[in-house]
Amino acid sequence: MAVAELYAQYNRVWIPDPEEVWKSAEIAKDYRVGDRVLRLLLEDGMELDYPVDPGSLPPLRNPDILVGENDLTALSYLHEPAVLHNLRIRFAESKLIYTYSGIILVAMNPYKQLPIYGDAIIHAYSGQNMGDMDPHIFAVAEEAYKQMARNNKNQSIIVSGESGAGKTVSARYAMRYFATVSKSSSNTHVEDKVLASNPITEAIGNAKTTRNDNSSRFGKYTEISFDERNQIIGANMRTYLLEKSRVVFQSENERNYHIFYQLCACAQQPEFKHLKLGSAEEFNYTRMGGNIVIEGVNDRADMAETQKTFTLLGFKEDFQMDVFKILAAILHLGNVQVTTVGNERSSVREDDGHLKVFCELLGLETSKVAQWLCNRKIVTSSETVVKPMTRPQAINARDALAKKIYAHLFDFIVERINQALHFSGKQHTFIGVLDIYGFETFDVNSFEQFCINYANEKLQHQFNLHVFKLEQEEYMKEDIPWTLIDFYDNQPVIDLIEAKMGILELLDEECLLPHGTDENWLQKLYNNFVNKNSLFEKPRMSNTSFIIQHFADKVEYQCEGFLEKNRDTVYDMLVEILRASKFHLCATFFQENPVSSSPFGAAITVKSAKQVIKPNSKHFRTTVGSKFRSSLYLLMETLNATTPHYVRCIKPNDGKLPFEFDSKRIVQQLRACGVLETIRISAQSYPSRWTYLEFYSRYGILMTQQELSLSDKKEVCKVALHRLIQDSNQYQFGRTKIFFRAGQVAYLEKLRLDKLRQDCIMIQKHVRGWLQRKRFLRERQAALTIQKYFRGQQTVRKAITATALKEAWAAIILQKHCRGYLVRNLYQLIRVATITIQAYTRGFLARRQYRKLLQEHKAVILQKYARAWLARRRFQNIRRFVLNIQLTYRVQRLQKKLEDQGRENHGLVEKLTSLAAVRAGDLERIQKLEAELERAASHRHSYEEKGRRYRDTVEERLSKLQKHNAELVLQKEQAELTLQEKTEELKEKMDKLTRQLFDDVQKEEQQRLLLEKSFELKIQAYEKQIESLREEIKALKDERMQLHHELEEELVASDSLKAEVARLSKQAKTISEFEKEIELLQAQKIDVEKHVQSQKREMRERMSEITKQLLESYDIEDVRSRLSVEDLEHLNEDGELWFAYEGLKKATRVLESHFQSQKDCYEKEIEGLNFKVVHLSQEINHLQKLFREETGINESIRHEVTRLTSENMMIPDFKQQIAELERQKQDLESRLKEQTEKMEGRLEEPFSHLTRAREDEAMQGKAVEAKGRERPMDKIQELQEAGEFPKKQPEAEGEEASQLSLENRDLEEELDMKDRVIKKLQDQVKTLTKTIEKANDVHLPSGPKEYLGMLEYKKEDEAKIIQNLILDLKPRGVVVNMIPGLPAHILFMCVRYADSLNDANMLKSLMNSAINGIKHVVKEHFEDLEMLSFWLSNTCHFLNCLKQYSGEEEFMKYNSPQQNKNCLNNFDLTEYRQILSDVAIRIYHQFIVVMENSIQPIIVPGMLEYESLQGISGLKPTGFRKRSSSIDDTDAYTMTSVLQQLSYFYSTMCQNGLDPELVRQAVKQLFYLIGAVTLNSLLLRKDMCSCRKGMQIRCNISYLEEWLKDKNLQNSSAKETLEPLSQAAWLLQVKKTTDNDAKEISECCTSLSAVQIIKILNSYTPIDDFEKRVAPSFVRKVQALLNNRGDSSQLMLDTKYLFQVTFPFTASPHALEMTQIPSSFKLSFLRRL
Repeated sequence: MAVAELYAQYNRVWIPDPEEVWKSAEIAKDYRVGDRVLRLLLEDGMELDYPVDPGSLPPLRNPDILVGENDLTALSYLHEPAVLHNLRIRFAESKLIYTYSGIILVAMNPYKQLPIYGDAIIHAYSGQNMGDMDPHIFAVAEEAYKQMARNNKNQSIIVSGESGAGKTVSARYAMRYFATVSKSSSNTHVEDKVLASNPITEAIGNAKTTRNDNSSRFGKYTEISFDERNQIIGANMRTYLLEKSRVVFQSENERNYHIFYQLCACAQQPEFKHLKLGSAEEFNYTRMGGNIVIEGVNDRADMAETQKTFTLLGFKEDFQMDVFKILAAILHLGNVQVTTVGNERSSVREDDGHLKVFCELLGLETSKVAQWLCNRKIVTSSETVVKPMTRPQAINARDALAKKIYAHLFDFIVERINQALHFSGKQHTFIGVLDIYGFETFDVNSFEQFCINYANEKLQHQFNLHVFKLEQEEYMKEDIPWTLIDFYDNQPVIDLIEAKMGILELLDEECLLPHGTDENWLQKLYNNFVNKNSLFEKPRMSNTSFIIQHFADKVEYQCEGFLEKNRDTVYDMLVEILRASKFHLCATFFQENPVSSSPFGAAITVKSAKQVIKPNSKHFRTTVGSKFRSSLYLLMETLNATTPHYVRCIKPNDGKLPFEFDSKRIVQQLRACGVLETIRISAQSYPSRWTYLEFYSRYGILMTQQELSLSDKKEVCKVALHRLIQDSNQYQFGRTKIFFRAGQVAYLEKLRLDKLRQDCIMIQKHVRGWLQRKRFLRERQAALTIQKYFRGQQTVRKAITATALKEAWAAIILQKHCRGYLVRNLYQLIRVATITIQAYTRGFLARRQYRKLLQEHKAVILQKYARAWLARRRFQNIRRFVLNIQLTYRVQRLQKKLEDQGRENHGLVEKLTSLAAVRAGDLERIQKLEAELERAASHRHSYEEKGRRYRDTVEERLSKLQKHNAELVLQKEQAELTLQEKTEELKEKMDKLTRQLFDDVQKEEQQRLLLEKSFELKIQAYEKQIESLREEIKALKDERMQLHHELEEELVASDSLKAEVARLSKQAKTISEFEKEIELLQAQKIDVEKHVQSQKREMRERMSEITKQLLESYDIEDVRSRLSVEDLEHLNEDGELWFAYEGLKKATRVLESHFQSQKDCYEKEIEGLNFKVVHLSQEINHLQKLFREETGINESIRHEVTRLTSENMMIPDFKQQIAELERQKQDLESRLKEQTEKMEGRLEEPFSHLTRAREDEAMQGKAVEAKGRERPMDKIQELQEAGEFPKKQPEAEGEEASQLSLENRDLEEELDMKDRVIKKLQDQVKTLTKTIEKANDVHLPSGPKEYLGMLEYKKEDEAKIIQNLILDLKPRGVVVNMIPGLPAHILFMCVRYADSLNDANMLKSLMNSAINGIKHVVKEHFEDLEMLSFWLSNTCHFLNCLKQYSGEEEFMKYNSPQQNKNCLNNFDLTEYRQILSDVAIRIYHQFIVVMENSIQPIIVPGMLEYESLQGISGLKPTGFRKRSSSIDDTDAYTMTSVLQQLSYFYSTMCQNGLDPELVRQAVKQLFYLIGAVTLNSLLLRKDMCSCRKGMQIRCNISYLEEWLKDKNLQNSSAKETLEPLSQAAWLLQVKKTTDNDAKEISECCTSLSAVQIIKILNSYTPIDDFEKRVAPSFVRKVQALLNNRGDSSQLMLDTKYLFQVTFPFTASPHALEMTQIPSSFKLSFLRRL
């Protein structure tokens, strides 16, 4: 496509303008090759003939769709006016200060505080790709941090710009970003220290200039060091070219360094009184600028902040005071007065007050300082000469000294800051932030501007090479043929400055000469470079300056002061005086070889891969130029070893006005900072780059149907592009992207716009044609109607005459008679035919009626016999049914009667009734019963005989015991005799065994004490046994009395039973099933007898054990063994034998008396017990023999019948149903008889319905009884309606008769079914009765267990409980099979057990262990969602249990009576409830954090980027920063992913039994996060602020609302948290033009802050040319309406905000006594009580 084709009518171009630099114009006439002028239409309506030639056509303007892009490289036409216009739109209209230009971030200084730097913004950019969000300094910092972490490569951020452009602030924000996102886990607070270095360096290195109130007057490169975990461990700072001249001189409206004014502002504070300072207006060095105050700056507060940061970095007050002393000394030095003495002399008075303070502060001799300020020493080879100085020379010497002192102080403070930020570990990687001055050009440019511009030349050269390298890498990556790109190389300028015999070397050479001057140096420059180097020029009108052509602009430098500033010398004698200072800090500054721990002093020294050549001259090394060149070389070496990131700060205007766009100043800076050079390099190759997916989505409208049919979208793009752009040199196909040359995207946009315009015209054509056709047809129909009526009127008027009227009447009369005749003939014909047809039809009907009556007569006879047979069959079935019901009813009456009798006689009557019923079958059974009674009497006699034999055996045993006691007495007497013999022997050996006896006596004494203690223990045991026997005797007495009482009641009942036997014998047949029960009871009787026998055996065994214990207590052999011969033989023969002998005698007497008393006592007790045992045995045997059989049977029957009555509720239900059915049947039969009188032929149908209804009622039970009663009434109504039906239709009776016969057969079958159902029910009753009886038989001895809702455990099992129930419990797989909060209920049951024991230590230990266990398991699984959900649920259930069973009324009102019995009795656990509540809050917060971390990466792709409404969004070019992916690189997350994640969270919470209210709170928190993250991302992404994206967001919000509805969470207030996002989506879609629209926006967007509303309006970006941008005037209207709002000024929503959580009390419905412990818990050692 030819370039000339683009200059068509209606396209727009840029033309130069002296005011705005460039202005827009529209082409009014197509340009043709060869035209000398271009007809243009300016924006103000004027026409202009712009002169052109083919090689210099004006630059074309980009389509409006591309204007305002985040990246300037996304523009189709890349040139200066396009860049300037894009920046104007973004900055002045959209209020966006950041814009990408390839790899550069262009930052415009807004001169206004913006809410875009908070922590919320930092978190929003953290982890995001650079092109995904709006341009921001945080995006550049994140990109550097991400590349460092990913590639383990050092990074650099180069921030440059002229004074006042915002370099310092940008560097500060970048450092704050690193400090925020990479916080270390240690407590050293390295990040805070790194940030704290900024206020200090700004105080000593920043000053107010005419362009900036806080201008950095030095360059700074800060290395932030990171460890392997990418956390900050330290930092290091390098400084460059401090502007020392500012210490002694400031221009008008400028200030000295901030620290001086801060110090003067605090001069009156007590700690600064000794510095003898005053107001800043009192000192020469601070008042030169004429204005010592900065508007809006409080120097006193800034001084406090500086001192605070000094302290934070570890600088003590002594060090701070030393620094302030030096600063105060510099101020006093500036006020030292130098007076003129003669023409070539000057002097300083020694009594000068400021001189004295200066010397006092620095510890100097006043006389020497006064002397050498006005004199200097000249050392020659032969002599030393002291030369006086003139006043100007003395003042220069004074100022040079002040500058030198301040420079040393500045370097010293920076060195100490580096020491404070030093780290002991190993640096893994670092990110360097370079804050350096940009290109400067003033009216008067001196040595400082020369060095600054030299540094910028070096940086620009490095930048050019890096951009060129990136372009080459991009081409190679995409397999694009590489072509050499011509770009501006500023290496010649650098060579001019730093090469051999260059400007700097000539300057250093001139500085070596004793009489070197600026003029001589300038003349050398003229001689070497004028007319020899095109980059160096001599001004025409000046001989004291020179011009250098820099990359940005030509700069004219004044040579005056170059040599002096380059030398930067102080006279030697002044240095010697300061070196001898008594103030250690000052003396350190001027040491010849100062030892510095800093890696740099005045110059920078870093390790370099390349050796730096050091010159030989000492003086040359110390010049400022050589030091700056060396430090700059090392800086470039460092930058080349890192990956650079560029930030170019632009000053929009010189008036510091907010959002004021000065085109001239901005263009000047764009040219100077390299932005336009980047654009030029990009424009020379393929600046526009689209992914295949973007191209397909954007330009699919230009593709043909055949092209779209291809399956490969990449191939579709290639084919379509070959057709659209014929010149293949204008584009290249890469692997993932399509590369376009400049202007091609604009051409495609033009084609797309033309296509859309043609399509719109086509649509308009058809719509307008349809409307016109519709209108034409409507008008045509109206015209025809008018014509019809008009023509009819005309015809009528023409036809009305006298002759015509006569003829018309005559014709009518003729027609009347003629038509009457014809009609009469036709009528006669039709009448004859009708009569004939009626005759034949009536005959046919009569014959058919006769045949029908004949057939019906035969059918009636058949029906008569059939109905008779059916009636007989029905009667038999009904009779069987009635008999069954009667049987069932009689059984029911019998059972009810038995129950009544059982209640009256306390169970005994019912048992005997059942027994009598068994025997009442006939008289033989009664006789058998009497025989059994006789046999029972005989058994009684046999039991009496057995009792007598048992008593004899007991007496024999007692006699044996007495004999045994007698034997024991004999043994005792023998033992006494033996003792007497032994004592005689002891008397003989007493003298020999005295000493040994003494020792043994002691042992015997101890053994005796032990023996006494054992006797006492045995006595206590015997007493307990005796007490237990007494209690058993008492129980036996009570049992005997009870048996006597029951015997009397039995006698009374037996009399009444005899009368009942005769009556019950008639009903013996109905209760034959009780025979089996009696057999079972007889078996139980045998079991009871066996149980009694076993009790007897246990009693005998217990008596024998007591006897044995009594005999064993007389341990005579043990006493004898203690005094055996073997022991006595070991006694020594000492003189103290008598003492031992007396002791033994006493011990023996004590034992004998004790034995005797024990024996007597036990004998008496044994006799009494034997008597009682014999007496009780006789009575028990007697009672058992008489009543055991009958009483046992009666008792078992009573228990069985009562239990059967109480537990078996189904049998009475069935019987009641049967009785009810019978009653209903009788009622219905009576009603049916009344109906049969009216309808004989239709009796069978209602009866079948009644039978079916009765069957349904019997099967459904009580629940359907009411319905069963309603059905017969419905059927009766149907019968009544059926009774009226034959009256209306008598002709249908014949057909219904056959139908009734079929229904009769169905009725019979249903009656049979009913009989079978009744029998089945009766069988079920019997089976159920037997089952319950068997169950009662099994449980009869023990009875049902009643649990107390407690779990018994031992103290040593506490650790196992915590381990198995808390630490080792895995929720997955267990949760499904247990009730919610089961572990919590088990824990509480253990707590109840500890409470029941009233053991405070046990309860406290269990509670503390449980809480610590929960904390431990939560801490160990702090990222496990299921575990956190599980223990959050159990902690809440445990807390609810403590409340529910606390005994407090507010919680007890929700309990059942049984639950109220389980309340805690002894302890108040309110404190533990508070602790558990705190634990639950911590778990909840961690649970929320885990869910948020899981869902947060999904939110933006799913809610914002994913197209829920496919095809509604249009893609736009994204520029360099988002050149990622190809056609298949689609986002992994969709809206479905968000919903699935929410469903997973919801199901997890529900499965773990989380309280519904807590689930609602968690969902509300998640929805708030979704809304906040989405809205924050929307606010930071200009490309997402469009009408179509608002529709997408609204659709996604509806999906979330549907999800809430599906989960029944509408009441969770989650929907309200999405209100800000919903209003933002509405704001994107609403109309934004009129005043009413502005008012509607201000009224409707109540959930959005004013800042957010304005941000969205400013960021609104049209997708197509048909959409319009929001006018700045409209934004101002909305802003005016929102000014009265008092809402927050924060732009971002706080994504870390947590709603206050409340734990609702929900009483547990689960009964503790019914709780079962699953075996999987491994808690078998717990026992339910």
